[in-house]
Amino acid sequence: MSNLRLTLACGPYDRMEALRTGEVKAEGIDLDMIPIKGPREIFDRVMAGADFDIAEMSTSEHVANTVIGTSPHVAIPVFPSRVFRHGFIVYNRHRGIKSPRDLAGKRIGVPLYTMTAAVWIRGMLEDDHGVDLSDVTWVQGAIEKAGAHGNPKPPPLLKPIKLEINETGRSLDDLLCKGEIDAYLGAQLPPSLGKHPDLVRLFPDVRATEREYYRRTGFHPIMHLVVIKRSVHEANPWVARSLYRAFAQSKSIAWKDLGFTGASKVMLPWVYDDVAEVNDVFGGEPFSYGLERNRATLETLVGYLHRHHMIARKPALSELFVDVGE
Repeated sequence: MSNLRLTLACGPYDRMEALRTGEVKAEGIDLDMIPIKGPREIFDRVMAGADFDIAEMSTSEHVANTVIGTSPHVAIPVFPSRVFRHGFIVYNRHRGIKSPRDLAGKRIGVPLYTMTAAVWIRGMLEDDHGVDLSDVTWVQGAIEKAGAHGNPKPPPLLKPIKLEINETGRSLDDLLCKGEIDAYLGAQLPPSLGKHPDLVRLFPDVRATEREYYRRTGFHPIMHLVVIKRSVHEANPWVARSLYRAFAQSKSIAWKDLGFTGASKVMLPWVYDDVAEVNDVFGGEPFSYGLERNRATLETLVGYLHRHHMIARKPALSELFVDVGE
């Protein structure tokens, strides 16, 4: 019996490289990988009905669409993108911001209010720093150019917020530099950070802040997951387990290669010290896959989505992920 040929759209991550090269093969599947650098492009194409059998997907969008019953996909607990977000909050030093609580009532730029990165940042600011975001005016648009951040179509919010669409014809980066917005948070850093004297990170020692956050909470925030077309999964339910095992194997190879001291795979002079630190902080598993190992992180994110009026109820994780036989 011939293998099932499936397409996979995802970022060109090191943890996917062994799948791309064929060093790792998913049992029973011939995988055609379509590397796409911009996650927003993948998400927009997925939701527009692009013919990808498997794809990297925004976690917040998958949860929201699943809750309202409009998702054409099922998910597996593979998380190709995880990012601490404390370093992605930037303010203009002339806008009266000295501490996280000073963000209350400000005008804050965000690429997309519903993006997973913004959800995590808002939740962290509220839970860990007591920031009242109820009176913030959110200015939504692209950080690096004029106009919108992609072409997203998330489900509407269940409660109105102060949200303005940036129609100035200028980027959020430009508005931040000129003090026309007070601060910014999102999935990308402002291009002018480090170049413009008035742009400052909210948390100066980002690495120490994020390390402490992880040790205290156990959360390495999940940004993206992997979805399979529901029709593909229903016709071939075994593909979920096969793909999960292959993704996990590919990730393990990437982590091992990163620590190979014969010749560094990346242009980071202190990569081996970084690997040693990650081993110490994360116990050797910075990008864990699987539902149970990530239950608390996922349930926290779902709670933030509910708190921020993006979903009407908090679904069980069994509604969001199919069984992969962990």
